Amino acid sequence: MGVRKLNPVTPGQRFRIVNDNSTITAAKPEKSLVKGKSKGGGRNNTGKMTIRNVGGGHKQKYRVVDFKRDKEGVPATVKAVEYDPNRTARIALLYYADGEKRYMIAPNGLQVGQTVVSGREAAPEIGNAMYLSDIPLGTVISCIEMRPGQGAVIARSAGSFAQLAARDGKYAIIKLPSGETRMILITCMAMIGAVSNSDNAQEVSGKAGRKRWQGRRPRVRGVAMNPVDHPMGGGEGRASGGHPRSRNGIPAKGYKTRAPKKESSKYIIERRKK
Repeated sequence: MGVRKLNPVTPGQRFRIVNDNSTITAAKPEKSLVKGKSKGGGRNNTGKMTIRNVGGGHKQKYRVVDFKRDKEGVPATVKAVEYDPNRTARIALLYYADGEKRYMIAPNGLQVGQTVVSGREAAPEIGNAMYLSDIPLGTVISCIEMRPGQGAVIARSAGSFAQLAARDGKYAIIKLPSGETRMILITCMAMIGAVSNSDNAQEVSGKAGRKRWQGRRPRVRGVAMNPVDHPMGGGEGRASGGHPRSRNGIPAKGYKTRAPKKESSKYIIERRKK
């Protein structure tokens, strides 16, 4: 994997930095694992805009990804590594020994032709899914469950990973990508290795139109609005500011929004870095 800087043959390519896509091996997705995907334009079921700056964009199809990895003990061969427009990570197409096909989040270093397996019999090798009780301490992991059988919810985006630091009774202690250290039940599953496409953070769009293709509309700064539209709007001349806050008045810096008596706080050993 790597990135390429394009020659400035057009203004939009002058600052463009693209992924070289060297790990992608298939151009079209597996038909049986693809669904249609409709656009909401940031509107809810009554047609009211609830998310601003969303709308338009290229038509996309949803790839059904297996986050549970619940086919335990059945080996699967990696047939292809594919692009997925719905996420920053790459996905891998698996052909299981019993004939079933599934997609999984591809970890860094996964090769076509490699065999992956999940469950108790799995070895701590790249792409295998194992219970936290069986993974060696210090292992780099990703796609982690928070509740047994829930499916992966932690460390799923491009380049992210966590580390299994210790085990204490029925809990594993995980160092998360945010810097948070928390306890998760050892009966939860995780994938061995870091998530693929770690160079995603280095990509540069190069032009505003590329954001439009992704379904992102222009965003107006709060300080450029009128007082009726935003707490930071208004003022004579080019006055900008007031205390940084969101459109509905929630402070942007240093303000804690987590509920102080939240049930899951007891599982957090160390809070994330500010």
